[in-house]
Amino acid sequence: MAHQQTVDVVVIGAGAIGASAAHHLAAAGQRVAVLEALDGPAAGSTGRSFASIRGQWADELNIEISWRSIQAFREFPDRHGVDVGYRPSGYLLLVSQERWEAQLRAVELQRAHGVPVDVLDFEAAQAITPFCTDGLGGTTWGPADGVVDPHLATSAYLELARRDGATVRFRHTVEAIEARDDGSWTVTAGDLVVHAQHVVNAAGGWAGEVAALAGLDVPVVHSRRNVYSSAPGALTGPLPMTVDFTSGFYLRTEGARLLFGGARPDEVDGYRTDVDWPWMEQLLALGAHRFPWLADVPLDRAGCWAGTYENTPDHHGILGAIPSAPTWVNACGFSGHGMMQAPEIGRLAAEQVTNGAIESIDVTPLRIERLAASADTRAVELVF
Repeated sequence: MAHQQTVDVVVIGAGAIGASAAHHLAAAGQRVAVLEALDGPAAGSTGRSFASIRGQWADELNIEISWRSIQAFREFPDRHGVDVGYRPSGYLLLVSQERWEAQLRAVELQRAHGVPVDVLDFEAAQAITPFCTDGLGGTTWGPADGVVDPHLATSAYLELARRDGATVRFRHTVEAIEARDDGSWTVTAGDLVVHAQHVVNAAGGWAGEVAALAGLDVPVVHSRRNVYSSAPGALTGPLPMTVDFTSGFYLRTEGARLLFGGARPDEVDGYRTDVDWPWMEQLLALGAHRFPWLADVPLDRAGCWAGTYENTPDHHGILGAIPSAPTWVNACGFSGHGMMQAPEIGRLAAEQVTNGAIESIDVTPLRIERLAASADTRAVELVF
């Protein structure tokens, strides 16, 4: 016999974005049910992410969303009594000569939004992370950028949501979604049937499949990303997140290990979490051009893992209601920066539900209509 539940909002997905949305909705007095197909919080892309956060973007919307999120992570202990692992370990960007002038304009925009960012000469930057300067125009440093613990953050948001009355169910795969004549939804997950006025689609790389159950087109796909690891103790000191924008190679330390990664250009879309060992060899050769000392770093396969980005055609998220189904709210497809922006994305998704519109910030560039309105799906600068 099916179990019935009636709520105001059903949130599909218990990653960082879904957890944040559930918290903000429940705090606003909404009756919330969270449904997650996997075994626990942050079990999908969130828990397999590189967990690095930055305010250094080239467009106003991403700057504002990221900076608000960094501040939320930073203030979590004072606001909620929980340390979610935010550490301002910094973010060093190595930018090519061709992109340097655009990067300087981006710095001014970041500073205008209150983001602390410094332009460093090569000597100062090399004191942070040693690198070869060939082909570079300059470097920028975000001292408030850093890392957060995805498991702690997601679990904390879900616990806050529960305290405000939300129910959270794991191992509940959504199998059917029916649109009702009054605009509400019936969501079936195993033996549970949930009736809700609103759906928040926070299913990450599965968001497209979830939307298809409701007859909606939400273009989100999985794309594997690998994280490779050194042996413990391979380096003598910590290194912050450092990104070479000439190659897309990035690295940082975590505890006693050096972690590094970079997108494989010919990666085939689809959900895979097996580690791509052949790509590690190619990536190391790419990284050693900028960081020659990498060639001498011993590696450890046991410390490596793979997860997925939840990509859209233009590598930007989809946020807000679908015009043809205004009680369906997407908060998905953030293409590798969902974890870092989760606090604000969840707040904005809740605003869409509770107010009927997102008005506290202009999220037009993230509305789903953009993907149908233009054939130009190129990503803007500083998306990786």
